[in-house]
Amino acid sequence: MNKIINKQNASNYTWGDNCLSWILNNSESLSIKQELMPIGSKEQLHFHEKATQFFYVLKGQATFYLEDEVFILNPNDGLSVLNNTKHFIANESNDDIEFLVISQPSTNNDRVNI
Repeated sequence: MNKIINKQNASNYTWGDNCLSWILNNSESLSIKQELMPIGSKEQLHFHEKATQFFYVLKGQATFYLEDEVFILNPNDGLSVLNNTKHFIANESNDDIEFLVISQPSTNNDRVNI
């Protein structure tokens, strides 16, 4: 069944430091989430054994830590993270950040925290 999905009708959950995630698509082969990270929040360093991810910033400025590199993404910037790459995202700006994270395959049961 086809239906329009958005933040108002998508399943959602809270993670980390009061971060929000709206599940726009969730299948074994593809996951698409829209996420919001408040000022000062960050993820734990981790990697995915199978999933490759693509992050796309909608609002704010996101700081990505990948292995030994740091990337600053602004609205309309995207970044691919290959599987087995240690990474985390942080909001080190003065505004909330909102972004899409697209994972193939899904990251369900495919996250190793460090």
